Amino acid sequence: SSAASDVYKRQILACLFAFNTQAQEEATSSDDYSKWQVRFRILSVVPSPSDDITGADVDISTAFTPEFDFTYFFSKNIAAELILATTKHNVEIENGGADLGHVWLLPPTLNLQYHFYADDFKPYVGAGINYTIFYGVDGGDVDDIDYENTIGFSLQAGVDYNLSEKWFLNLDVKKLFLETDVTPKGATESSKVGIDPLIIGLGVGMKF
Repeated sequence: SSAASDVYKRQILACLFAFNTQAQEEATSSDDYSKWQVRFRILSVVPSPSDDITGADVDISTAFTPEFDFTYFFSKNIAAELILATTKHNVEIENGGADLGHVWLLPPTLNLQYHFYADDFKPYVGAGINYTIFYGVDGGDVDDIDYENTIGFSLQAGVDYNLSEKWFLNLDVKKLFLETDVTPKGATESSKVGIDPLIIGLGVGMKF
């Protein structure tokens, strides 16, 4: 009958409406993430020095510094992070050797990340590249030292913890694989010095 047909039509329309609403909610949920994050962290930069200098070992001091980083999300899981910080390190030859003064490092690092989700926790892993600039060199017992700017690589693991929809805490660990050519003033040959710092950061971030 016409009445029964109308009832069936209304039921079908109701089912289609419910299905469409559910699909929209699922799509919104899958797209529900902030495109940008910014963090402020305090870093501990712990070098693991090595060198090819016969009969001597270079020692590079640990440094602490503030850091800013910016993260852009291509999707809910894939992101790119740019890290900006600079550190000052004292350099010397171990066991009473020469004081090689200090040098500042500026190693902007770009990492590609994969983010996981577990309630308020968001662990992530990453890998990328950095270009380290050496400046503000004081040669100490040596008249002058030249450090060659260099390209290195990085590995990363960390976790964000949501405090609210906008704010979160962050713990981050990076390993930079970094080596430079060091040339004292007047020397005809340079020496390879590995820095390879472990970088541990703790801070707070904001989504927007």
